[in-house]
Amino acid sequence: MRELRIRVLAGVFIVAGILSWAGARLWNSIGTLPSVPLAAPIVLALIAVVLLSTALSLRSRFKAQRERLSGAKGVDPLMAARAVVFGQASALVAALVAGMYGGTGVFLLELLDIPARRDQAIYAGFSVLAGIGVIVAALFLERVCRLPEDDDHNQTGAEPVA
Repeated sequence: MRELRIRVLAGVFIVAGILSWAGARLWNSIGTLPSVPLAAPIVLALIAVVLLSTALSLRSRFKAQRERLSGAKGVDPLMAARAVVFGQASALVAALVAGMYGGTGVFLLELLDIPARRDQAIYAGFSVLAGIGVIVAALFLERVCRLPEDDDHNQTGAEPVA
């Protein structure tokens, strides 16, 4: 399994942001721009919490397993691989969604004198922050699940558990 690259996530974020900004300008010139939902940052924050709690749980189980503590629960490699795939997919989707809300938020900065648009700009900003939180949690989860021998042998292309 290949490690998720920050350049790919940044590229997805930037391209989605530019397309979303252009789409928001076009949509607003034709009609009414759809609103940014309040649930967007909440859902992204919940995903970040799930990823972070999974990473912390796996990290403690790996540590107990390494220290050979009695009663330590082992980690199924397939479960760890699934966690990494979930993290990578979440990071890619979060980069896309955060870019879309970021582009919309940049467009909405021109309309801050309208109270409804100001609230939508705030929701878009929080969505971007929550999306970054998902990405950070996913990268941490990937780091936790990396095989120890990968750190010694392959510094640039270390792969997570698979």
